[in-house]
Amino acid sequence: MALLLSESVIRQCLDMPLLIDAMSGALAEFSAGRVTQPVRTVLEVGAEKNYFGVMPASIDGSESVGTKLVTVYPGNHAKGLTSHLATIILLDHATGGLLALLDGRYITEARTAAVSAVSVKMLARPEATTLAILGSGVQASSHLEAIRHVRAITDVRVWSPTAAHRESFARDASATTGLTVRACASASDAIRGADIIVLATASKTPIILDTDVADGAHICAVGACRPDQREMPTALVARARFIVDSRAAALKEAGEILIPISEGAVSAAHIAGELGDVVNNAVAGRQGAQQVTIFKSLGMAVEDVVAAQLAVDRARGRGLGQEISL
Repeated sequence: MALLLSESVIRQCLDMPLLIDAMSGALAEFSAGRVTQPVRTVLEVGAEKNYFGVMPASIDGSESVGTKLVTVYPGNHAKGLTSHLATIILLDHATGGLLALLDGRYITEARTAAVSAVSVKMLARPEATTLAILGSGVQASSHLEAIRHVRAITDVRVWSPTAAHRESFARDASATTGLTVRACASASDAIRGADIIVLATASKTPIILDTDVADGAHICAVGACRPDQREMPTALVARARFIVDSRAAALKEAGEILIPISEGAVSAAHIAGELGDVVNNAVAGRQGAQQVTIFKSLGMAVEDVVAAQLAVDRARGRGLGQEISL
C-alpha cells in the first residue's frame, strides 16, 4: 500500500527548522557526488509556452528515490488558481514500487525557502538584520519565515510591482511575525542598505540596480529559472561571489549567469562553487565583510525527494495520510 499525502497533511509534518537541516544535508550529498540527478527535462506546453518540468533523483545509500512533476501556468491566476503546481512520487528503493504520492506545491514552496535559508546561514554576514524581499507571493512569505530562523531579522522591507499586493503582504506579514514589515514604493527603496535581499518575482528582466546593492549584502535569487530570464543586471553578477545549487543546471538554465557569459562580462569560471560545496567546507563562502554574495537557486530534485521522504516518515509516525492501492 502506498501513502497519499495532501498539502494539509504535509504542512503538519514539515516544520521549517527541521526542513532547513534536511536541505543542508541534501545539498551536501549532491555536491559530494552521492546523488544521481540529471538536469531537469523541461517542455513548453501550448501557445502560451507554459512550463512542465520532470525532476528525478536518487540518493546513494538512502531509501530516497523519486521524481517531481512541476508545472508553471501563469494564466492560472486569472482562473483563481496558483501558477505553480507539482506532484511528487516516491518509489521503493529496493523494488521500484510506488511508496508515496504527495502534493508537491507546498513542498516546493517550503524547500525553496529552506535552501535559501541555508545560503543565508553560510554566506550572509552574521550580524545581518535587514531583509528586503522583492515579490509578494508565496515565496516571499516562506522566505520571511525561513530566514528568520537563521538570522535575527529586525527590519523587513517588501516591494512588488502592484501596490495593493505589497501593501497587503506587509500588513499580513506584520501581523503574523510581530515585526514591522514596510511596503516600499520602489525596488531601490527596498534594497538600499539591506543586508539580505530575496529576489522572488516573475520578472524576466533585471528589477534591481547594481548601485543600489550595498557592500556586504547577500542575495537569494529564486525567481528567474530559464536561460533567457534574469532578475539581476550583469554588473551586479560580475561584482559578486556567485554560488549556485547545481553548476550543471546553472550552465543550462540560469539566465543570471548565461546572459553575462554571452555578453563576455564573465566566464563559466565565475561560478565559485555549489552551495553544497560550501556546506561541505570544500569551497569558501564569504571572503570578506564587504563582499557581495549571490546564491542562484534553480531548485533541485534531490531537495524535493528528501523533503517528501521526511514528510512521509513523519506522517507514518503520526498515523497521518491515506493508504492507497493502484
